[in-house]
Amino acid sequence: MSMFPTLYDDALKLSIATLKKLGYLGESRQANGTVIWNRNGRSIGEIGVYCDTVRKTPYIELNYKYKDEPRKYKVQLVSIPSNLGKGKVWYFLCPHTKKRCRILYSITGYFLHRTAFKGCLYESQTKSKKQRSDIKLFDSYLKGDEAYQKILSKHFKTHYAGKPTRRYLKLMKLVEKGKDFTLADFERLLLG
Repeated sequence: MSMFPTLYDDALKLSIATLKKLGYLGESRQANGTVIWNRNGRSIGEIGVYCDTVRKTPYIELNYKYKDEPRKYKVQLVSIPSNLGKGKVWYFLCPHTKKRCRILYSITGYFLHRTAFKGCLYESQTKSKKQRSDIKLFDSYLKGDEAYQKILSKHFKTHYAGKPTRRYLKLMKLVEKGKDFTLADFERLLLG
């Protein structure tokens, strides 16, 4: 394995959630448009999308350039009934692995299921067990601080009809977890 593996976190991702949010995906509909990726306020990529769920075999057609080479291909869409009994849950059917997924990654220039790529990792997988533990501890401190700020905000309701609200109790749990973070923990994180 490489010293510097390719990270899924850095790859362009095309998700069912994004397509739904942009209004491209729905029951018996045809829609087209553009998905644009931004990082640090700058555009880092865009892709033309045509979505057709009217046909017997629904699909999405992707149209973009990869290293100045035009690419245009279809990715089949499949759906299953929602467990809530309301509508359908949509998935991509990866053209390479034939696996159902909700996110396609572009690492080699094609949008595929994550298992189609070898040697790729999520950023969290590159951290040691100690680093992950330290990050979790520091996150609990930050979340506790954020929760405390919300509780102190101007119109926050801690009680309703004489009983503590569920939101207040949930935020207080985060505050309590954050209290476990000590000055010694902070010094240990700084000094490594």
